[in-house]
Amino acid sequence: MPELNTNETEEDLDQEVPFETLLVDVDEEGIAQVTVNRPEVLNALNKTVVDELGEVFELLASMDDVRAIVLCGGGERAFVAGADIPMMQDMNALEARDFSRFGQATLEMIEACPKPVIAMIQGFALGGGLELALACHLRVASERAKFGLPETTLGLIPGFGGTQRLLWLAGAGVAREWVMTGDAFDAAEAHRVGVVTRVVPHDKLEEETWALVRKIISRGPVAVNLGLETIRRGMDVGQSEGQAAEADAFALAFTTEDHSEGIQAFLDKRKPDFQGT
Repeated sequence: MPELNTNETEEDLDQEVPFETLLVDVDEEGIAQVTVNRPEVLNALNKTVVDELGEVFELLASMDDVRAIVLCGGGERAFVAGADIPMMQDMNALEARDFSRFGQATLEMIEACPKPVIAMIQGFALGGGLELALACHLRVASERAKFGLPETTLGLIPGFGGTQRLLWLAGAGVAREWVMTGDAFDAAEAHRVGVVTRVVPHDKLEEETWALVRKIISRGPVAVNLGLETIRRGMDVGQSEGQAAEADAFALAFTTEDHSEGIQAFLDKRKPDFQGT
């Protein structure tokens, strides 16, 4: 049973948490690392993994001292290599729809998380693994990583929102090619089409990911959260409604102490001391 080390960021949560498939740690900077820890099956998603991801993201989203979340896979070979195929062998159509909706709800929770969520991808991100990565706000990939939606090679299609998120990120042409062919693509191609935010040398993956996360958490926390939410809302509405939401969020930022601190720090030529208020 892994221990959730909160470093007393939330006293009532400084205890062992019964995650069977995840490792969870929160460091002194408020960066949470969530690791899908099934390396013997390339971190394949089953119902337990999906359920526990929902639990841990709900937990971390509620912890005030958590500033950002890094999601990764255990072992050297895979972020998450896909769904646990044997689990699906005897599913009927109704069970498949329920599993799809279950997975979609969990990934929607990750996408809606008010804390920045960064996927750190060292190897395979295929099928449900790519869908999980697409639900994260940013994706940093090793140059060795591989990406794809191979469901059509099994006579299936993506079921955890992959068709839609790939469409939003990379456009209809890329979504059609990736879904219909089921091919795997390298990190450079994934970056070219907009699936991956950054590609870095394999031995620099953790260093580069943490540098990006630390840069994000150095910014105004309220502003970061407002930006995340405004972008997310804009994906669901037209440009006019999205811009209206942006104006509302822009105005809301002016009511925060972080705004006052940020402006004053700029005028004083010093680093701001944001408090998230």
